[in-house]
Amino acid sequence: MTGPYVAPAPPVTLVIFGATGDLTRRLLVPTLINMIKSGLVGDGFAVLGVGIEPGGDEMLRERLGKFLLDNKIQFEDGGIGWRNLSERISYISGDFTQDSIYEQIGQRLEKSGHGNAAFYLAVQPRFFGDIIDKLGDHKLTTETAGYFRRIAIEKPFGTDLASAKALNVRILNRVAETQVYRIDHFLGKETVQNIMTARFANMMFESLWNSNYIDHVQITAAEIVDVGTRGKFYDETGALRDMVPNHLFQLLAMVAMEPPNSFDAEAIRNEKGKLLKALRVYSPEEAKHNGVRGAYTAGSLAGKDLPAYTQTPDVNPDSKTETFVALKLFVDTWRWACVPFYLRTGKSLTARDTEIVVTFKQVPFAQFHGTEVQRMLPPNKLIIQVQPNEGLHMEISIKRPGLVVDTVPVSLDFRYSDMFDIGNTTGYESLLYDLFIGDQTLFQRADAIEAGWAAVQPFLDLWSHSGDKPDPYAPGSMGPQCADDLIERDGRKWHEPQVLRKDK
Repeated sequence: MTGPYVAPAPPVTLVIFGATGDLTRRLLVPTLINMIKSGLVGDGFAVLGVGIEPGGDEMLRERLGKFLLDNKIQFEDGGIGWRNLSERISYISGDFTQDSIYEQIGQRLEKSGHGNAAFYLAVQPRFFGDIIDKLGDHKLTTETAGYFRRIAIEKPFGTDLASAKALNVRILNRVAETQVYRIDHFLGKETVQNIMTARFANMMFESLWNSNYIDHVQITAAEIVDVGTRGKFYDETGALRDMVPNHLFQLLAMVAMEPPNSFDAEAIRNEKGKLLKALRVYSPEEAKHNGVRGAYTAGSLAGKDLPAYTQTPDVNPDSKTETFVALKLFVDTWRWACVPFYLRTGKSLTARDTEIVVTFKQVPFAQFHGTEVQRMLPPNKLIIQVQPNEGLHMEISIKRPGLVVDTVPVSLDFRYSDMFDIGNTTGYESLLYDLFIGDQTLFQRADAIEAGWAAVQPFLDLWSHSGDKPDPYAPGSMGPQCADDLIERDGRKWHEPQVLRKDK
């Protein structure tokens, strides 16, 4: 099934800082191959890699090609797509804190024939400000009539509210907000982009989308993988910083935002920003009551022995960093008054599962008095499955076949893969395409970034000053007991991951 024609992006040079890194070879290169195959970029597209490793164009091409071949990525066509991309790749070796790199970049862009450039910062966050300052010093971010200059920044964008504000100030002193594309790869997923369409194109959803009919909302981002070789990064970050103010809050904003007055990028970003600013900022005592955390212990997961988080290489044995977090939050707007939003995320859990569960209020029981329905009817649920097996599922109650009135819960299921050929997409295709054409709809704005950090700051402060360690949980579980306690004290339960329910 094919969609409408999409015009190729204008000619552009994608300058990747960190071209020899994991993000580039694992996600950016496969994405660019997909974009070439689907015609999203034309003949005027080129990649200029920048990295500290010595070597030239052939070194980078050989390294990237070997990784793709060894991991059987994008070689279903015999490597035709990769060869097409590799011919467009060039490389500059050197220290990107030094001026000489930027002089060479400027010379390469002058020879491009079009002048358009998108700078992708696939580097450690501590270099974001330095690189943008250098780009500004060498006037590489200056836009003149006829060409654009844009900057894509990976997460994490800051480590707390103060650092996020400082980074925004530093960046916006050099470039305009219209040139900055803060990437959250969750927003590239079809299901996430479909949240707005499902809400605003279907009256039966939007008319019920408020506190009169919705009991609560759950957002889960569960990972089966452990920290692995990322011990140093993760011990400085933790589950809260790594996932909540970016990924989970973006999902929350898409679910809970007010209808924009158009699908223009700024109209959508305005509503998302308003929503995140409406998140209740807790007092220290409220934060203690509405947030819990955990760290996985040693155990077995997916058939292999797993060391405890504190036994992971490059992790402090006395670490107080969490690998799991669960929060109960409120959005203080008319639409969502008194509706709790339960968020949880963690590593080494039961399954890889990212989902949003909208639970509606229960129907009155009176109509079924005197029938075989002697139990409380389960509430209707809308499950938005983000990954894996992207789709939508509606849980309803129907009459069981027979001569008496009895009910049974059923699920109305839709999966993207059943109706559309979504291929081996990475989720970055739409993000890079929008970067090239200048559409900021799926990218975070400075005020939304800061609003997200403001909402999690009370938890960061609480846990940084606390001498308590995160609660333990076994690998392969869905987190520590305190997470169950958090939601069950309200008379609710966490939704069992959809991927597990389908296996039964």
